[in-house]
Amino acid sequence: MNELLALQDISKSFPSPGGGRISILSGISLSLFSGEIVAITGRSGSGKSTLLSIAALLSTPDSGRILYSGRDTHGMGEGEIAHLRSHSMGFVFQSSLLLSDFSALENTAMPMMIQGMRRRDAMKEAERYLSLVGLLDRKDHRPAAMSGGERQRTAIARALAGHPFVIFADEPTGSLDERSAADVEDLLFSAVRDEGRCMLLVTHDRALADRADRVLQLSEGVLSDV
Repeated sequence: MNELLALQDISKSFPSPGGGRISILSGISLSLFSGEIVAITGRSGSGKSTLLSIAALLSTPDSGRILYSGRDTHGMGEGEIAHLRSHSMGFVFQSSLLLSDFSALENTAMPMMIQGMRRRDAMKEAERYLSLVGLLDRKDHRPAAMSGGERQRTAIARALAGHPFVIFADEPTGSLDERSAADVEDLLFSAVRDEGRCMLLVTHDRALADRADRVLQLSEGVLSDV
């Protein structure tokens, strides 16, 4: 298997209200391989979302390195990071974060147009991904006209449409009812595994975490096997 994402000795701290600093992450190392899903669990405030944000290059660690397909991101400029993020990463959060003024089709096509694909080609490819998540018949609907499950399935289509090799998911089914959550989970897990991507999943839901290939717990800044 190919190593798609590697975190090496990542540490992160924040200023304490009383002075000094509070350590959130301490020397964390983690590798994700093609077709693999890794779930991170832990109590609220343990640093799970901070770790995901650092892995996605949305925030900077105090120390450590992050590699994408062996490429060290240390020292990259903002333009290089933006290019890497738009071409290599997909995101699914608890809230779908769809653009309210755009249809499901336009929301799905957006990552590809940002990459420079012609609108016509991006729309055609977006239809393929909406079909994959069972929403082709809803392609012209805006988010307000869709159910929570439909919005989250659209978010999955959008995350996959840019052909990223790493998916970051933060409580992707936390706002859904049980049936909608199960449908969204099935779609997301199948898409990652079938297409040789990898996914870093943050969740409080132990049942969801148990569907991953590996489950790790973040506690007192350290990752350990569950």
